[in-house]
Amino acid sequence: MQGVLTGFAVIAVVIGVGYVIGRRGHLGDNGREVLTKLAFHVASPALLFTTLAQADLSVIFSSRLLVTAMSTAAAAGVFVAVGVVRRWGVGRTTIGALCSSYVNSGNLGIPIAVYVLGDASLVAPVLLFQQIMVTPIALTVLDLTGGGERRPLWQRLITPLRNPIAVGSLGGVAVSATGLTVPGPILDPLQLIGGMSVPAVLLAFGISLCGSSMPGRGFDRYPVLLSVALKAVGQPLAAWALAVGVFGLHGAPLLDVVVTSALPAAQNLFTYASRYQVGETLARESILLSTILAVPVLVVVAAVLG
Repeated sequence: MQGVLTGFAVIAVVIGVGYVIGRRGHLGDNGREVLTKLAFHVASPALLFTTLAQADLSVIFSSRLLVTAMSTAAAAGVFVAVGVVRRWGVGRTTIGALCSSYVNSGNLGIPIAVYVLGDASLVAPVLLFQQIMVTPIALTVLDLTGGGERRPLWQRLITPLRNPIAVGSLGGVAVSATGLTVPGPILDPLQLIGGMSVPAVLLAFGISLCGSSMPGRGFDRYPVLLSVALKAVGQPLAAWALAVGVFGLHGAPLLDVVVTSALPAAQNLFTYASRYQVGETLARESILLSTILAVPVLVVVAAVLG
């Protein structure tokens, strides 16, 4: 239980600092935008590169990753289906699908993995899957469906290679797969820059809460409530059913996949929504509500399966 409470306390404090900064106007009118661009274009790519460059790619072939992939697809698929029927738009539906299935495996998943599961590396399959598969696909969709001038086909095909998040992730995987060692003079500055990613995202999120209405009551009410229900309840239940019914997991492996699936929506989803100027309210409110609900959900999961 300590890991759950510690992880959420750290996030709450940093978001609270961002809120105070926003209320007092210390960073000016464009503070949130600057932090968002810093995280998206510089800090997050550096963090993902240094993390994945030193990761063990053998986790890709584990049954736990298959459970993660299938439960993620199930939650996202339900939101996409509803979004198509309700005509919420491609960009908004993409952000909502991410909020329904993309877990906070970094700044919250790591401390919870350490204190609840006893091994920080257990979040690696989730991190790898999300950064190698989910993020490039989702950002490519947002790139291709965003406004602006229509580009030639060849430029559209290389869209993933133009996105800094995707480039950082794929570059890290390439280094790990080839067994190369990044020299210290290169790795150390990248790690230092990457260390800005999580604080920048959380501070920008806190600033965005200034002047915001009560979540789940505005124009995006139904998409928000659906994404939160899928993230907090639907995805963990899907992971449990798949782990037990399909892969026959029990004990510690079962606890691992259900706990990681029950993590709330990641704060960097708000960065993506802000970067593409679509679904920002949906992302902000979904992240906030799913983070609040994740506390009792994770406590119950740890008590029942632990």
